[in-house]
Amino acid sequence: MTARERLELSVEELGTGGTYPWLTAVVVPRPIAWVSSLSEDGVVNLAPHSFFTVASAEPPVVSFTSVGTKDSLRNIRATGEFVVNLAPRSLAEQVNRTSANFPPDVDELAIAGLTPEPSTVVAPPRVAESPVALECRTDGERSFGRSTVVFGRVVHLSVARGVLAEDGLPDVRALDPVTRLGREEWGALGEVFSLRRPRLERSAPPSGS
Repeated sequence: MTARERLELSVEELGTGGTYPWLTAVVVPRPIAWVSSLSEDGVVNLAPHSFFTVASAEPPVVSFTSVGTKDSLRNIRATGEFVVNLAPRSLAEQVNRTSANFPPDVDELAIAGLTPEPSTVVAPPRVAESPVALECRTDGERSFGRSTVVFGRVVHLSVARGVLAEDGLPDVRALDPVTRLGREEWGALGEVFSLRRPRLERSAPPSGS
């Protein structure tokens, strides 16, 4: 592929909001943080956020981005707690339903016909139908314009035994996560393959060094 076969885009010329459809169409697939939180008045909120990843392994920290100040972000700022529920393919319709801009006093779990389940450590409930829940306490945030990256220290993991493989870890095929792509496209798991990571053997340092 030569430079002449590429479309060159100036971020400055794209302007406000112009990069969003490009980034979401290129950074794919994106896992979904199905975030449950509680308002100060105890109203449950459940919303999907597809800008989601692991920020740190030790200590365990995950992050998701709120584009605009949504109910999830307001609740987390008020209470300091939230739960990331895995979004499986079987619940894609419910995940999509909870993405609507409902008023703050609406319980999205009830709207989607889902079952709240008490968490072990934090106050916001888990989604009982989800096979994995990461209970989190906030560990700071960073804002970039209208977007805010929320960091959550994972304080408890809850995993359905039915999705565990023989080695005791979750089997990705059993989890069957749904992902977000560009436009209004979604993705399923697809092909899964393994590659052994190369490890270089280093010679021992000379004696006496």
